[in-house]
Amino acid sequence: MYQLLTDSACDLPYSVLAAAHVDFVSMHVDIDGQDFIDDLGKTFDVNHFFSEIEAGIMPTTAQVNVGQYVDFFTPYVEAGTPILYVGFSSGLSGSFDSAQQAKQLLLETHPAAEIYLVDSLAASCGQGLMVLDAIAKRDAGLGIAELADWLTTHALKYRLWFTVDDLNYLYHGGRVSRTGAAVGTLLHIKPVMDVDTAGHLRVVRKARSRQRSLEALADETIAALASDPTHQVLISSTKAEAAAQFIADRIHATYPQTPVTVYGIGPVIASHTGIGCVAVFSLADSNRE
Repeated sequence: MYQLLTDSACDLPYSVLAAAHVDFVSMHVDIDGQDFIDDLGKTFDVNHFFSEIEAGIMPTTAQVNVGQYVDFFTPYVEAGTPILYVGFSSGLSGSFDSAQQAKQLLLETHPAAEIYLVDSLAASCGQGLMVLDAIAKRDAGLGIAELADWLTTHALKYRLWFTVDDLNYLYHGGRVSRTGAAVGTLLHIKPVMDVDTAGHLRVVRKARSRQRSLEALADETIAALASDPTHQVLISSTKAEAAAQFIADRIHATYPQTPVTVYGIGPVIASHTGIGCVAVFSLADSNRE
């Protein structure tokens, strides 16, 4: 048997990963000078976090460093347990590079260790959806090498669509200019974003209202589901439950058989999107471009 691993950027609840026996490494969030560990809701007070954002605090995040990964992987390596880690997009964080460096360090002292690393090229529940698919395939008996290969070859088939309600967070994250954020806010422009083939967030188009941006997310997901409407869809949001439900209802109007689950966006991703972000994640039969 092997061990599935991931990190807290996957935005799946702690209880979901614990029930599936998936371990994770935590990222850190700095809120007004205080360091907090994102443990997917086990102890992290997400309501306090959101209240700080609403009060005007701009949190910052820190990638997982090499030492943390060495500490995270070592117990499994020393026990002779093969590990498969599904990590936060290398296009959005240096964490995956740190994981690769940790793997090389461990192989120097444990050359027989089986360590598989998969770059999800995804964020939030896009990464989480990949983890859920990995759990299902593991439980169906797929071997670790075959699963790592399946995840790698299917990574670009995952569709990830986002919109935000506050352009200032994209400005602070370098996604839009100060002028673009100011003009967009004045004109009520809402960006429709996805993740490119290198795992970077990009603005695909600009909707002239919140409603149209939500419709775009739902319609893009419906198009991706055409090949298999029975595959699950994850929707995540930062205190935008009504918007998430609107998208779920629009998907079910076309594909009532599609399983749709709504989760909250965790503090790592929310630090860069702010309140009101909504994201939809699905699997298609072709690679994103």
